[in-house]
Formats: sequence, C-alpha cells, structure tokens
Amino acid sequence: MKTPTVEDALYPCVFASCIIFIRIKILYHILQAGDRMVEPYIHKLFKMKELYDQNTAKSEDGDPKYFVNEEVQGAIYLTKQGLSLSEDVDKALFTYPWKHYYDWADVYQLDTIQIGDIGENVSVLEMDEYSVFLGDTYQVGEAVIQVSQPYLPTWRLAKHLQMEDFALQMQQSGRTGWYFRVLQEGDIQAEQDMELLDRPYPQWSLAACNEVMHRFREDLRLADDLLQCDVLGKTWKNLLKKRLRGIPLRTKSRLFGPK
Repeated sequence: MKTPTVEDALYPCVFASCIIFIRIKILYHILQAGDRMVEPYIHKLFKMKELYDQNTAKSEDGDPKYFVNEEVQGAIYLTKQGLSLSEDVDKALFTYPWKHYYDWADVYQLDTIQIGDIGENVSVLEMDEYSVFLGDTYQVGEAVIQVSQPYLPTWRLAKHLQMEDFALQMQQSGRTGWYFRVLQEGDIQAEQDMELLDRPYPQWSLAACNEVMHRFREDLRLADDLLQCDVLGKTWKNLLKKRLRGIPLRTKSRLFGPK
C-alpha cells in the first residue's frame, strides 16, 4: 500500500479552494452585472433606402447607387421583408449592439462613427454575440422575430465607412451583429423591450457560430453540426455545404472586394 504524501493530503484542499474561488468569481461578475441583467431593448430603428446619383451614373467607373440609413420615428409596420433592402427573408433585420460603437471608436480612434453608420436596422441594448443564440425568438411589439444567422462582413461596408480593413476587423473581433427573420408581422418601434419566447439552440451562441465559420475552418464536424440547425439562414447553410464538399469559399473577395 502506497504511503500518502504531503501532496496527496493537500490535493483535496487545493481542489476545494479552487472551486470556491471560481464560485466567488462567478458570483462577483453576476453582482457586477446586476444592473444590466434586464430584458433586451430596442434603442433605435433604421430603414435602409437605395438612392440614385445621376451625375455618378454618367461616369464610366462610378456606381450610381448609394444607400442612406434613415432613423425611423414612431411605429412602423414590420413585414416579412423587414427594413433591409435584401430580398432574402432571413435577412429582414440587420441588428447591431449599441455598445460595439465604443469599441470601434477606440480601435480606429474615431469620434465621428455614429449609431446607424454600420447599416443596422435595429440598434439594441443588453444583447451581444455571446448572449444571443441561433433561433432565439422574441416578441417585439406586435411582431415576432427570430435570429437566423450572424452577419457576414463585406467590403461594401468597409467602402461605405472608408476604412479598407473594416470588414476583416469586424470578422476577427466577432463584433459582427446578426440578422432576424420575421415570423409574425406587426407594428414595432424604438424604445421597446424584447421578450424572449424561445431558445431552441442554447449550445449555439452567435459567437460560437462565428468561430465555426471564421476560426475553426478545418473542423468539418463542427461545420456539419451547425448545418443541422434547421433555423440557420440559407446564406450560412450554403457556405457550410460548400465547405463540407471541399469547395473553396471566396473569403478574401468578400472582405476586400474584387481586385
């Protein structure tokens, strides 16, 4: 029989101390966040409009189309098409956390970037990619909306903001925002609470989805697991299917545009 050593005797004490420390740390963070543990909240609403510049249209290389993100005042009737210009119903509402603007102002040392500049339809409080999950379903006013997929940063947004590497920064940081689809049409407005009705995939936070898409690209098992989520938007489903078939994704052109 092995003679117990000092290390053997101390191990249970050390382990118990670690558990206590972890529990105290978790409790500390819960208490610190106590005043923030409220329902998600719509801060502002925006509707994207496409305009046409006749002067630019006359030039050979100019793009006559440009976009304006107008703030919605009062209530607006939310249809299946949402407030974006996309014909994809999975992209009815591009949603972005208000707090991310502070991070971007810090990264780029900018004081000029304002809520709505990233092109979101919904600016939200008390939500981010770690607290929102694929398929989360919310009641907002008369409407019911459901999280469909994270936003995929593109060079068009970078061009709009006049920051060449913004799409790459957005992707690498995980501060991507996400899309809602509309399950039930109805009136919504800013300064409304969002009531969580259902969370079918608590294992798939949007942060986890972003990691599968952008970080763990070689892990086909994770890609297949995510693909099995029936609420996942078709853009993400198509990209994951291509990955599983070994078809290269055009990530560089999405981030930096055609060159």
